[in-house]
Order: sequence, then structure tokens, then C-alpha cells
Amino acid sequence: MPTLNLIKNDPYLKPYEKTITYRYSNTILKLNEFVQKNGSLKDSINGHLYFGLHKQENSWVIREWAPNAKSIHLIGDFSDWKPKEEFKFAGIENGSWELNLPLETLSHGMLYKLLISWGNGSHERIPAYCTRVIQDDQTKIYSAQVWNPKETYRWKNPIPKKIENPLIYEAHIGMATSEHKVGSYVEFRKNVLPRIVSLGYNTIQLMAIQEHPYYGSFGYQVSNFFAPSSRFGAPEELKELIDEAHKLGIAVILDIVHSHAVKNEIEGLAKFDGTDYQYFHEGAKGDHPVWDSRCFNYGKDEVINFLLSNCKYWLEEFRFDGFRFDGVTSMIYNHHGLGMDFVNYDMYFNGEQDEDALTYLALANILTHEVNPDANNIAEDVSGMPGIASPFKDGGIGFDFRMSMGVADYWIKVIKEKKDEDWQVGDIYYQLTNKRADERTISYAESHDQAMVGDKTIIFRLIDKHMYTSMQVVDENLVVDRGMALHKMIRLVSLATAGDGYLNFMGNEFGHPEWIDFPREGNDWSYKYARRQWNLSDNKELRYYLLNEFDKAMIKLVSDEKILASKPTAILQNMSDQVLIFERGSLIFIFNFNPVTSFTDYGFVALSGEYKIVLNSDNNKFGGFNRNNDDVNPQTQNENNVNMLKLYLPSRSATVIKKQ
Repeated sequence: MPTLNLIKNDPYLKPYEKTITYRYSNTILKLNEFVQKNGSLKDSINGHLYFGLHKQENSWVIREWAPNAKSIHLIGDFSDWKPKEEFKFAGIENGSWELNLPLETLSHGMLYKLLISWGNGSHERIPAYCTRVIQDDQTKIYSAQVWNPKETYRWKNPIPKKIENPLIYEAHIGMATSEHKVGSYVEFRKNVLPRIVSLGYNTIQLMAIQEHPYYGSFGYQVSNFFAPSSRFGAPEELKELIDEAHKLGIAVILDIVHSHAVKNEIEGLAKFDGTDYQYFHEGAKGDHPVWDSRCFNYGKDEVINFLLSNCKYWLEEFRFDGFRFDGVTSMIYNHHGLGMDFVNYDMYFNGEQDEDALTYLALANILTHEVNPDANNIAEDVSGMPGIASPFKDGGIGFDFRMSMGVADYWIKVIKEKKDEDWQVGDIYYQLTNKRADERTISYAESHDQAMVGDKTIIFRLIDKHMYTSMQVVDENLVVDRGMALHKMIRLVSLATAGDGYLNFMGNEFGHPEWIDFPREGNDWSYKYARRQWNLSDNKELRYYLLNEFDKAMIKLVSDEKILASKPTAILQNMSDQVLIFERGSLIFIFNFNPVTSFTDYGFVALSGEYKIVLNSDNNKFGGFNRNNDDVNPQTQNENNVNMLKLYLPSRSATVIKKQ
């Protein structure tokens, strides 16, 4: 086999050519096994159309894969929740089971489960491929629900074309309400979607959609992989939300969890047929040591088919525009990345990798792009494994983007450990632009991780208790002034240096003052901290409104000028002054991180001509002090045959200019 482009593009990968080539060849082999006579992966992966409950022309059919089962009965409203002979499955091929029922047996809204016997008693289970699961308000017990409404949802709008530079608004449906409750798909569509449009984001990343029994897991302990969470409403309401977003030109990607599954046996897949190895690794390898969850065995064809079918289902049934794959690092290493710092290439190719998981992820990317060529898949991988976001044909795993997770960690470290006067602009620029040339990335200053209780958002780290007392526009508070200025600068420099896309978690754009703490026994099951106080960003008398206005202006500028389609180029990094200047696309970004010193006639080399200030973080409409006149257009001056542009740079401020 000729040398793959992944290796050609990075000579440091040459010593690992054998492993990389094996990964590529192994995926091709597995791809061919699945495709066989169908010609494509998308035509071959249809587990969700075979297994589960399906209405046919004159009957119902339900199928389940449970190779260790001795018998299976369908129980529910129609059988008084008792096993009856007419609801007994028949064993078919390869450990699968099937039951056919007259059409009149089941009707919309009925509840059902499986009663599975494996020779040691009978145990209730929710079908693995079920698409609707609800919880009884009184007993808190989950059951599958027959979902057969009289009218199916009719899509009104086309799927958007591929968004090359995603500006992602990371959102959670349930906590996207200001009320003390779980929000709904309908409320999100009516109340939050317009906010996202106003802010200028072009992509929404929806969290916690796959059904999960514990609300406080943030959706990362999935029980029912094909069921959109019923706590937010009906499936048709989710479809309408996505359809409306498409109408507005916004793509919607699903935060999909294929890295692990909840341990719950009654609600989920754990010991589904009595064994611990049906979907997961057997023994200790099947238990995640930190997440207290079950780890999939990606070496089993049935498991790969289940997960690939899950991808296809969300793409076709709900028209999601791709996925953000959660926990990729945990998937691709036998040690799950725990306690590893990944300081050299050998750690990516030393035999501690789960090659089956890498094959699965490559297949998932191939399938996604066969179903929807305009989809975007994003890998949440903290390890930085080379090739994760490189094209499969080049020897990569095929993600469209990887998350630049180190950026958020870097900002936490800087804010916590360094005095303002010790912030090194050269280090800031290096850390924010240090990305592999052959991969596309999504940068972010902070995501939902930093907003969780036990951690702190950037605004909370900067302002802390003053968030509760000094956020009136008329208040004078030096701590708040500093926090406001740095909050804007950090977000702007993170966006302006982003690889190919940018992400923001809902509410962080206006400095939401509360952490996230879902209802639990320790907080008396309160929703006080599991919501977003949108009223704060709407109140013009509060500084939250000013931060929101800055985020809106920042996103609009970057979007209008399409700067993420180009790469940043450094112009000046003055360590002693703490001034950073770089160019990207049509814009020049100037940051003065100096906490006390403003600079008059600060000069740097620029193309000859007149420039206009297009964004100024110190403008009072963004909570600044108006120390610069945005209406004055600076012009270059010729000094010793060099064109110099000289500007006034207020302390702790960012200025963006454009040549006229």
C-alpha cells in the first residue's frame, strides 16, 4: 500500500506507519463486510428498521436481539402487564426474536416492556431499539410507549448546505427556560431559537436529547439511544424545532453519546439478556472506572450495527445535521485517557489504543457523510491523537472537526495562576493557534463543563461574589470593570484565533451569574440553578445586557467578514507591553492586555491606506469607557519607507480595524 497522506503530511508519524496503515486497512475490511452486495454503508445499515416495534400494513411486528434469552414476552397495557402466550416471541436467526400481532392489539399511547427470561427468573426490560420512553409521574418507572400518532410530522424546509465554519451555540433544552422547571422543545423553539438567530450563531448543538433516566447527568448517562427525551415533549415537537432552525439557515447537530451507557438494568442495556457482555465488554473492562457506566464492545458486529443504525436514525428521522461525539478519548484508549498527559506521539500508537473503537468511529463518519454529505461531525478528544479529524482517505478517522479542548483549560490556568501583569501575549497567541495543519478545529473559551457546579465560568472566576451586588450599569466597581473587560477580550481572542469554528454554551455570552446544578437530594430537588435567567441579558440597566451586545457584535463581525475561512498571521507580540496584534482575513485584531498602561501612537507595520475601527471592546455600548473615538479613521504614515499605523490602545481593551 502506498504511504498515506496523513503520514506524508507529518514526518513524525513515519515510525508509526505500520499501526496507521493497519487502522486504515482494518476499517476498509470491516466496511466491506458490512457493505457486501448493497454498494454503500448507508444502504447496509438498517438495524433500526428491522429491530424494535414497527407498524406494518395489516399488523405489528417487534424484534429484539437477545442471544442469551430463553424466552421473551411482550407485556403492557394490552396484557394487564402479565406474560401471556399470545404475546410470546419466537426465536429466529442469530439470537434474535420476533413477535407479530394483529393491528388492533396496539394503539397510540399504550405502554409496554419486554419480560425476558434467561433461565434464572424473569426480568423486565425496555426494548433496545424503542423510540419512545416515558416516566410515570407517580411511580417514576420508565416504560416504552407505542408512538403512532394519526398525523406524522411533515417537513417544510430543506436541510441546510454544509456550514464550513460553524459558530456553535451549545444548548440544553430542559434548562433553557427561566422558570423553575424542565423546559420543552416548544418553548425552546419559540423563546430561545430567536435569541440564537439574533446573536448570529449558525449552528446549534443540542445536549441531552437521547433518553436518560437521571436528569442531572446532563444527558451523558444514556439508557435509550433511539428515544428523544420525553421530558422535553413529543418527537414531533423536536422535529418542528429542527425544521424551524433549518428555515432560519441554522444547522442542528446532536451531542451523541456512543462512548458509554448507563448502568441501569431496568431502563437501559446493562444485562439486557442476562449477560454483562451482550453490548459491553465482559468483566472489569466493561465498567468505566470514573463514570460508573458501561463501556461498549466495539469489536462485536452487532454492537457496531446498533450504534451505526443509531447515527442513521437521528440523521434521517430527525434530520440532524451531524454529531458532536462525546467522550472520544475514553472510547479510543483502553485506559480511557485517565491520568494521561499525552506528551509524545508514542502514546497514540503504543498498543493502549482500542483499535475497534477507532474502526467504529471511522465507519460512523463514513456513514454520516453518505447519508448527508453536508453534515458536520465533531470529535471531543482531549488527547490530540493525530488523524482524528483528517479525511479517512488520507488515513485519518474522518471527523470534520475536533474540539480544541486545551484552549478552555489554558484560560482557567491563566486566570487562576497568573497575575494580570504576568499574562504573556506570546504564550496566549501560541496556545490559541497551536493546531495541526491537516485538521480542522472548533475553539471555545468555555463550554458547559466550566459552567457546572464544582467548577467556575470565566465571568465567575473574574468577578465572583460581585456578580450578585455590582452588575448595575450605574455601579462603580473595579473588580467588575476588570472582569467585564477581560471577559470580552478572552472571548474575542479565542474566536479570532479559532481554527475553523467556535463554540459558546448558552448564557455564557452574557456572563450568566449562576453555575449549573440540576435538581438533586442535596439541593432539595430545586431547579433554581438548572435554568437560564434570560431576563438579565434583556435588562438594559444591567451589565449582562452589555456583554450580550458585545457577543452579538463579535459574532456578526466574524461572520460577515468570513475570517475563519483564512488563517491568522502574527504582526506583533510585545511581551513587555502585553500587546498582541495579528491579522486574519480582512481584519486586524489589536489586544492590549496591560492592566494599567494605555499606549498613545502605538505603531506597527500595515498596508498603506486608511483604516476604520469596526469593533472596540472599550465602547460604552459594551460596558467600556469610550477611551477611543470609533469615528476617527486612522491612516498609515510613511516612516523611513515603511508604512506605519499608529493607534491609541487603552489598557485592557481590544480593537478591530479594517482597511478602507
